[in-house]
Formats: sequence, structure tokens, C-alpha cells
Amino acid sequence: MIGYVTLGTNDLDRAAKFYDAIAKELGTGRMMEWPGAIAWGTPGGGAGIGLTKPFNGEAASVGNGVMVALECKSREQVDKIYSVAMSMGAQDEGPPGPRGDAFYAAYFRDPDGNKLNAFIMG
Repeated sequence: MIGYVTLGTNDLDRAAKFYDAIAKELGTGRMMEWPGAIAWGTPGGGAGIGLTKPFNGEAASVGNGVMVALECKSREQVDKIYSVAMSMGAQDEGPPGPRGDAFYAAYFRDPDGNKLNAFIMG
């Protein structure tokens, strides 16, 4: 149902480095670029992530209660993405670990404060 999610940034160059590293660990890369915006994902694949400076010219801000979840292939990939995110300046929101019986996840915020989650079900 979801084609892509767009997040705002106030520093596209800094944010691009962060998302390039996360996308690499997920086995994908940039799929589109245009002035002031970049999108990561695989055409015909799952939902992608777009990053842009707000079109209205005002500062990007974080949506309270908004989170983007990144589906992983293994617990090891969750751990790796969390590690990469931390090394790229992410803020910890909950280290990798089980959340209930069939959900393994890590939570962090990108350099602009957008909340992300790397997870695997089962």
C-alpha cells in the first residue's frame, strides 16, 4: 500500500551520507535525485524513502509520533543497521533486542531527528 515516505531535512548533504549507509546495508541505493531531494529504494521493490528540504522554504521539523520502519532480513541485519546508524550520528531510541515473542527491533533518530526502526518479524 505505501509507495514511499518522504522525510524533511535541513542539511541534505549530511542526511544523504546517513541514508546512503543505511540503504547500502539494506541492499539498495539511490533511485532518484533532483535539486534539493534524493530518494532511496528499488524500482518495483518495497516502499522507498525520500529526503527533501521542505518545498515551502521553512525549516524541516520532526512529526511527533511519526516513525519509519525498515524491514530487515535477519536479527544480524537489524544489529548492523543500528550500528551503522549510530556511527553516522544517529540518536539511540532503543538498542536491538526482542520486543515480544516474534518481533526484534532497534530504534534510532537520524541526524535531523526523524525516528526510524530496523526490525524483523518472526
